Amino acid sequence: MIVHRRAVPAVLAAAALLLTAGCSNDEGPSGADDSSSPGRTAPGSSAPPRQAAEETPPAKGSVKVVRTVAEDLESPWGLAPLPDGDLLVSSRDEGTIVRVDEKTGEKTELGEVPGVSAAGEGGLLGLALSPQYASDHMVYAYFTSASDNRIVRMSYDEEKPPGEQLGAPDTVFRGIPKGFVHNGGRIAFGPDKMLYVGTGESGDTGLSQDKDSVGGKILRLTPEGEPAPGNPFPDSPVYSYGHRNVQGLAWDGEQRLFASEFGQDTWDELNAIKPGDNYGWPEAEGRSDDKRFHNPVDQWSTAEASPSGIAFAEGSIWMAGLRGKRLWRIPLNGTETSAEPQAFLEGEYGRLRTVVPAGGDRLWLVTSNTDGRGDPKDRDDRILELKVD
Repeated sequence: MIVHRRAVPAVLAAAALLLTAGCSNDEGPSGADDSSSPGRTAPGSSAPPRQAAEETPPAKGSVKVVRTVAEDLESPWGLAPLPDGDLLVSSRDEGTIVRVDEKTGEKTELGEVPGVSAAGEGGLLGLALSPQYASDHMVYAYFTSASDNRIVRMSYDEEKPPGEQLGAPDTVFRGIPKGFVHNGGRIAFGPDKMLYVGTGESGDTGLSQDKDSVGGKILRLTPEGEPAPGNPFPDSPVYSYGHRNVQGLAWDGEQRLFASEFGQDTWDELNAIKPGDNYGWPEAEGRSDDKRFHNPVDQWSTAEASPSGIAFAEGSIWMAGLRGKRLWRIPLNGTETSAEPQAFLEGEYGRLRTVVPAGGDRLWLVTSNTDGRGDPKDRDDRILELKVD
């Protein structure tokens, strides 16, 4: 049955499954050719119709690195902008949350999140602020524990001494399958003030098609961790299924949800998410002729992308690439691409983990070179401010 708030943790996938399931090229080459060329396809027929009244962005865009906001971050993963403009950043491996002064880059540690068990791709991952943050000062975090992946919320009291500013965690959702790989981890509150969660199948591919499992899914929860009203399956937190490892969540100007996803050896995906739809994994990777599956908006070779965070700005989705070491611009008309995607910053800053809107034509971009798979340079990792169009 569905595992939800305060439920017994899911059974971990066997080690043998992890070895045979294959990995996205965030974990390194697994049969894909680094030199393979783009293989983008037309959007799937299951995508919602275009919104004719929407303004289509220019076919070509640009990216300018305005400045380096912060440096010397250790395994940064999640990023949550505060109302005053400062930034909260999670450290996957250290299990800590740091506040970055947006103007000076000064870092202040809020504290360590209890119970984080970092290994492989697991640890302290996504962050999100409560929809009522101005009054409740609650910070939500997704992390890997000794037994599962879970979501907690903690009060943030900046009047307390550094290192002691986080309150005791309240577990709002537990039992998400954990593994050495494919732990998902992105969380975000949507325009409806519900909590959306990207999970992975933890190396056990059978979980993705199992609607009674929360692995390999996008979940939609109330802020208290219950299945959100209006979900497509009765009394279930599952919003969409058939995913391999969801790493990015973002809404466009019409409040449509998009998600990035690691493929195995062939195709990484950007998907437009429709409630209740099946996105195909493990039976389909990338575009499929099988009408049961919702086809991606676009797809990339794993060498070009291995996507993590995404953001919407200036009419386009911006997608950070880990193994691809580049930032993709995907211009949209509704839930279709309006022009060929463009790659920026290719190889300039190494692995790119998280991208978050900073208002208007600005983005925050977080590098990921100290995660054990990158080649860190002096002062890595860092947060960059970008101007985009």
